[in-house]
Amino acid sequence: MRYAYAITSALLLGGATATLALQPGTAQVAQNEPGAIQAVAPRAGAPMSFADMVAKLQPAVVNISTKQSITVKQQANPFAGTPFEGFFGQFGGQAGPQPQKREGASLGSGFLISPDGYIVTNNHVIAPGAQGASVDSITVTLSDRKEYTAKVVGRDETSDLAVLKIDGKSLPFVRFGDSARARPGDWVLAIGQPFGLSSTVTAGIISAIHRVTGQGGANDRFIQTDAAINQGNSGGPMFDMNGNVIGINSQIYSQSGGNIGIGFAIPAEDAKPIVERLMKGQKIERGYLGVQIGGPVNDDVAASLGVPKGQGEIIAKVEPNGPAAKAGLKAFDVVTKVNGQSVTPEQTLSYLIANVPPGGRVQLEVLRGGKPVSLTATAATRPSNEELRSTMGDGSDAFPDDDDDAQTTPAAGGGLGLSVQVLTPAIARAINVDPTTQGVVIAAVDPSSDAAAKLKRGDVITAVNGAPVRSAADLQQIVAAAKAAGRPQVLAQITRGKIAGALIPLRIK
Repeated sequence: MRYAYAITSALLLGGATATLALQPGTAQVAQNEPGAIQAVAPRAGAPMSFADMVAKLQPAVVNISTKQSITVKQQANPFAGTPFEGFFGQFGGQAGPQPQKREGASLGSGFLISPDGYIVTNNHVIAPGAQGASVDSITVTLSDRKEYTAKVVGRDETSDLAVLKIDGKSLPFVRFGDSARARPGDWVLAIGQPFGLSSTVTAGIISAIHRVTGQGGANDRFIQTDAAINQGNSGGPMFDMNGNVIGINSQIYSQSGGNIGIGFAIPAEDAKPIVERLMKGQKIERGYLGVQIGGPVNDDVAASLGVPKGQGEIIAKVEPNGPAAKAGLKAFDVVTKVNGQSVTPEQTLSYLIANVPPGGRVQLEVLRGGKPVSLTATAATRPSNEELRSTMGDGSDAFPDDDDDAQTTPAAGGGLGLSVQVLTPAIARAINVDPTTQGVVIAAVDPSSDAAAKLKRGDVITAVNGAPVRSAADLQQIVAAAKAAGRPQVLAQITRGKIAGALIPLRIK
């Protein structure tokens, strides 16, 4: 998945529904006011031309560019300590270790939502484009080529939305529409600045609504379109045939970086309440349960646990002392409903929980061991993305061949093609796993087993099919029970280094 914006850098030489009100006392109307757009909007069939409609809407779409400073570390002198040390500077190297600054820039799109200069765009359009970069200035250029210096009113990394402000009066602007009424097959227009080209218009249809791209998170829900969206379109508006903004162009799916007919826009129904709060200087808060989600109930999960396919999402890990843990939610539980709303591929558990206000009541319908259970939690405040990012690293190469505290003879992993031994604190430290982790560590994997393509030496099995594994005997017993129940596979909870809670289906031999 790529963000649809453009960035250049000198380094190349050496990313609640509300109504926006007019200011009191002004009679100016939006460029897409129903009465103003009615005469120019195509009504039925394939339109002969979008020209009149575009002429009305285009003035409200702006170009957004940033100037950035990028601090880079200098290359160390490869000749240091040799007779050739002094020649390094003659070939472009720097004599000292001081970091150097380079200039960079980014390009994107946005649109005015008020006559006094409020602008909506994507957060990544105005964010630093590289590690060590900082944004020095933001310039907004209107369709009449007038330039303004913009300031950031508010930004939200999670939803990838930002609100800017320029000083102006009687500026052309547009209003949000109702994206909930959009349907696959509806005509849409995208206006933006792809590749830095000003005022570019593309047309297409909606390919899907509420598209989940698999990136995870609270805002992984988009309108998919085949209207050409390229780098630089980020932050630009997607219009319906009534001239209403029903989406904010955000990402493209492409292996080359160019348009292949799969673009994504943030739905207006999700963007509007966030924009309203950002305009008021309010903090964006989302609900949080404190769980790691293992994904939807697919064929593997259904076959392993004996639950219906396609209903809900499975919990991989529960944060100790978090809201979910306090409510009694457990790993391997399948959450099917949140406050009466079904958990589906289009309406994920993350999305539903995020839209519960912190402190709000969360009624969960759960399948546990195939039996329905009702739980009640109180939503906490979702931490920032940075706080949620896991520390990477597995340390499996450090798995000890010999350890005084370990079983000297690894035991077989009961029909899974695994040899395992009890995880001790000494082994846990050696493989970079939390020493308090309980489970069995994999000592060897049968190359002919299903596990060979999924697991490796040093991985830790903490539970299988919801039952804790503390010894090789536990693992054998659980696998034998699954086999007796006619299940072709089991679902194992795996810890690899600092990454804990992954759910891996393993076929029984």
